[in-house]
Amino acid sequence: MSTQALARLATEHVDHRFKGLPPDADGLTVAELAAQRRNLFTDGFTTPVLALSAEHLEHNLRLMATYTARHGLAFAPHGKTTMAPQLFQRQIERGAWGITLAVPHQVRVARAFGIRRIFLANELVDAAALRRLAGELATDPAFEFVCYVDSVRGVELMDAALRGTDRPLDVVVELAAGEGARTGVRTEAECAAIADAVAAAPTLRLVGVAGYEGEVPQANPERVHAWLRRLVALAVDFDKAGRFQGLDQIVVSAGGSAWFDAVADVFAEIPELSAPVLKLLRSGAYVSHDDGHYRKLTPFNRVAEEGALEPAFRLWAQVVSRPSAEQAFVNAGKRDAAYDLDLPFAQVVRRDGTERPATGIEVTALSDQHAWLRTGPEADLQVGDWLGMGLSHPCTSFDKWQLIPVAEADGTVVDYIRTFF
Repeated sequence: MSTQALARLATEHVDHRFKGLPPDADGLTVAELAAQRRNLFTDGFTTPVLALSAEHLEHNLRLMATYTARHGLAFAPHGKTTMAPQLFQRQIERGAWGITLAVPHQVRVARAFGIRRIFLANELVDAAALRRLAGELATDPAFEFVCYVDSVRGVELMDAALRGTDRPLDVVVELAAGEGARTGVRTEAECAAIADAVAAAPTLRLVGVAGYEGEVPQANPERVHAWLRRLVALAVDFDKAGRFQGLDQIVVSAGGSAWFDAVADVFAEIPELSAPVLKLLRSGAYVSHDDGHYRKLTPFNRVAEEGALEPAFRLWAQVVSRPSAEQAFVNAGKRDAAYDLDLPFAQVVRRDGTERPATGIEVTALSDQHAWLRTGPEADLQVGDWLGMGLSHPCTSFDKWQLIPVAEADGTVVDYIRTFF
């Protein structure tokens, strides 16, 4: 990665763009503010404010690095989860092969920070984006890029946009996870037709197969394993047919954040092919994990001996209204909290420097700037209290905050994570 580009993040000035930060920090650089090691609760941060746990973040990064190494998997974590180059750097420092992305804008962000290996988990047919990408491939021989193809028409559009370029674009055929899946090729016969189209396009090079097992209909271990074996069989058939001739490595890729144990199991069964196989896992939500969706779905619930991820997000809001004994409102809503999968979870209450469990408090709805709380008779809650809430689904948590404090367990803020959505 580009150390200069990362260093420039620390020189950015704190101002009105970044919600939750202390008003008296305006004009400081991010580096200057971080050096002050302010306390999240006592040194001027305003609510609502989203914070990442320094300890849990580090734990999660280390755990997945250990897990992928243990299972012989290359790792390209999905960067669309965080869109945070500082976290990309920490992932790569812990052995990640590269970063997975989804759309051209995200590729531009990653390249601005010097990411050398990008896996685009989408078919790229935008002519302007393809031409820009071709220019980067031409000027940077060390840059490696792989993307999906899932239609003959897509191959034709890519080839037309890339005509006249010297370096072919590496592509993998995306196998759909079944009828009703999001994208991907539905049958092996169609996959072969697309592979033939790639072979006929001088601007493209077929380097493997890929897909996303999280789209398997009515997913359970048996169905997910069966689909992953279809993906591996497709790679084997392509190799036997000579479609991977001349490659230094063959890419076989899958893996969201709910079934990476199944990916590890099945990819361990990949037989010897005509070139070494890059077994590429793409899980991304592990970085922050969560208190809802992924806490329930994480494979570490099934393979507890491998370890456990720790939720790293906490959204702090302040009680601004207590209209009755059964109801209260805090000043964080849809603009601040993920809500596409679950509502936030009330976890702790802070008052006068003391923290206690949020007993009898439930988030029942979100408005734009308020969370509606149902409060039972055991809920000791007053206007002015801070409520700490867990969130569900990191992919729609990071995108609401441009600069996120990273706080140690005692509230000391030691870093700030910049996002680019």
